Amino acid sequence: MYSILFVCTGNICRSPTAEAVFRHYVREQNLDGHFMADSAGTYGYHVGAAPDERSIQVAQAQGVTMEGQQARKVNKADFNKFDLILALDQGHYAELEDIAPASGKGAELSLLLDYHDAYKGQDVPDPYYGGAKDFEQTYKLIAEGVDGLLSFLIKELGLKSP
Repeated sequence: MYSILFVCTGNICRSPTAEAVFRHYVREQNLDGHFMADSAGTYGYHVGAAPDERSIQVAQAQGVTMEGQQARKVNKADFNKFDLILALDQGHYAELEDIAPASGKGAELSLLLDYHDAYKGQDVPDPYYGGAKDFEQTYKLIAEGVDGLLSFLIKELGLKSP
């Protein structure tokens, strides 16, 4: 089973949204048995908290559930547990590089939007201090990045929807 960890700052807006969208897309393509997804934050501000209500509302409007998710902080062990760790912005990427084991073994590290040709190298903006439109824009970018990611993984892993 291919495992993916999505990482943002506090694990209540961007990364849980990415996790939920990824799981939703995987279910839609009947690929549940092929992937495992989780999310975490680079800081432990919200450990144990549910995703931000605004993220939940935007996801629900798209038919995506974030039920059961709880914030947690990323740790060194995640680099051995996951195949791919996806940062939602370049700041997270830099922090993850600092946490990564020196041996170079473990998860591959990348930016989520590197899986979408139109957004390579770009950050998913943090909507936390913004309004509804910010959360909607963040969701849109995440959904497009996740779509590109899943298409890449299906091809890379030689999968087909049953």
